[in-house]
Amino acid sequence: MQKPNYKDGSIVNLMSSIKKSFGGSSEYKPLAGFNNSKIAGKTIVLIVIDGLGYEFIQKYGRDTFLSKNLKDKITSVFPATTASAMTAFSTGVPSQQHGLTGWFVYLKELGAVTTVLPFRTRAGNLSLAENGINYKDIFSQESFFKELGTPSFYIGSGKYIDSDYSRTAHEGAKRLPFSSLKSFTQQIQKLISDSQRKYVLAYWDGFDMLSHIHGNNSQEVRNHFAMLDKEIKSLSKILKEKNAVLIISADHGFIDTGAQDIVYLENHPRLKETLALPLAGDSRAVYCYVKPGKTKEFEKYMKTVLKNYCHLYQSKDLLEEGFFGLYKPHEKLLDRIGDYTIIMKKSYIMKDEVLGEERHNFIGHHSGMSKEEMFVPLVVIE
Repeated sequence: MQKPNYKDGSIVNLMSSIKKSFGGSSEYKPLAGFNNSKIAGKTIVLIVIDGLGYEFIQKYGRDTFLSKNLKDKITSVFPATTASAMTAFSTGVPSQQHGLTGWFVYLKELGAVTTVLPFRTRAGNLSLAENGINYKDIFSQESFFKELGTPSFYIGSGKYIDSDYSRTAHEGAKRLPFSSLKSFTQQIQKLISDSQRKYVLAYWDGFDMLSHIHGNNSQEVRNHFAMLDKEIKSLSKILKEKNAVLIISADHGFIDTGAQDIVYLENHPRLKETLALPLAGDSRAVYCYVKPGKTKEFEKYMKTVLKNYCHLYQSKDLLEEGFFGLYKPHEKLLDRIGDYTIIMKKSYIMKDEVLGEERHNFIGHHSGMSKEEMFVPLVVIE
């Protein structure tokens, strides 16, 4: 398993380097080997391509523009999933501080397992905002933009740009929507048209969506990557004329799974009986809340029946070992990572069902600790 390198080699450390270039400081060290002098005084455009793993570029992008400008590989965070990693890009800190620990998060203060980015209950898909809950009631970390002290912008999909999560996580930035790949790069071009120094975070989610549906190794995804590569190459020529540096990375990579790789909780009723709540986290990094008095039964089942499918850890041990980050943890982190964490082996995933939830049979998955999921590219075009 590949553990995140929060010391000096993760996306969190990249954000510390960017903050340093604007005169700020962070508790996390800057990225090792990153030359801040080359970006000093320049507009910085950080493009995050959701789901673009370092291993994907090595496998399918050897002669591409992005590959030719690849400076290094860095790690994502744990879990290697959008809710935790994109929030790291938006705050400059990992789950250890920001407290969003996966797609499904048990919020003790609400007594429910939620889909934390859409800000809805997992069961029934009920809107928390429409029921009087403010996103700041469950998320208190200051945004990276607010702390930066320079004109800042966030470019995101028009579908989500005004979500409760986006308004909170990107506070301090002007949010600009896009509706296509062309409008995505056009928004960036508009922002760098003058000489004023800026910081721009531009988030592209199309690669991730196709990887989930078709699989990361599919021709559909490879074709999409080729279009991205071509568009970014054209954009880079304009950026060079505008005293701007372009940095490209990702929140996580992907691993493909087959129908035979799915562990359905419904097929393990004895295990299900030991659980107090639905599964939380993600399909490859799963948080389990165990009923009082059922701990031994839960552990025995995991270590015998499911021993070939996953690794079992007490969540507090992962916290102490620095899986979620360094330094003082979020006050509610322990509540949000369950009693146990299951990290899936090979290409296995674990799923359960709750009432009112639509089942998605995706091929591509992430959040685990394989090199394919954990390593992301660092591309720098000066």
